[in-house]
Amino acid sequence: MTTPERIEHPVYHLRRGTAPLLVSIPHLGTALPEALRPAYSPEAAILADTDWHLDQLYDFAADLGATVLGARVSRYVVDLNRPPGGESLYPGQTTTGLFPGETFRGVPLYRPGAEPDEAQRSDRIATYWQPYHQVLQAELERLRALHGQVLLWEAHSIASVLPRLFEGKLADLNFGTNDGLACAPALLEAALAPLPGLAPDGMTHVTNGRFKGGYITRRYGQPATGVHAIQLEMCQSVYMNETAPFAYRPDLAQRVQPLLRAMLGGALAHLQGR
Repeated sequence: MTTPERIEHPVYHLRRGTAPLLVSIPHLGTALPEALRPAYSPEAAILADTDWHLDQLYDFAADLGATVLGARVSRYVVDLNRPPGGESLYPGQTTTGLFPGETFRGVPLYRPGAEPDEAQRSDRIATYWQPYHQVLQAELERLRALHGQVLLWEAHSIASVLPRLFEGKLADLNFGTNDGLACAPALLEAALAPLPGLAPDGMTHVTNGRFKGGYITRRYGQPATGVHAIQLEMCQSVYMNETAPFAYRPDLAQRVQPLLRAMLGGALAHLQGR
């Protein structure tokens, strides 16, 4: 088997595969650029809203031939899964924006008066947001040219209880396809088929519930053009500790990894006509 090509960029890590599958992890990053750090509050350094360890949880993707793209810069700098114009993806609901000013729990991320101004925001879009989307689009086009059809799997995770953002506890697995617009129904069905047999006892899931897919899912998921997108927003409690220092839990992760692998494998088999 050919060794996957690895690319290290200041904004992202890329492991290039050849299968019609791209796993994107836009909230994996933990870097707060040195020049920006004086503006942040002590709370920002905890990086509580990071999608922790998803590169480790999805490390099997290389065996499937997938391309894996992960951010290096924290979402506190600029959120790569928000539209560049900053409009809300969930009008009327509490959510975080392109340049988060507070944590998911409402704690300020900046020292008083140190929030980025318009020029600084524009610079962050050009420096961090655009490179991620440029490589994402280029990789989708490369894989589509090879196969005709490609699946973009948006990998996310979040604390299971966040009263400011949603009531009660989230379902463990939250699948989003922009209410069916971002992915062909048969492909979604193939991806979800392993759930009854492989989901650990008590694990819950929902499709197009509180999370329907962020900007990346909505922007790039265009089945008519051969690009399908599924977002999985996973409760962090299924694979890690949700409190600092946010440790990875192999004992939990090994219960969910076979399911994730089977879902991605089922989607690939459908795309490849197997």
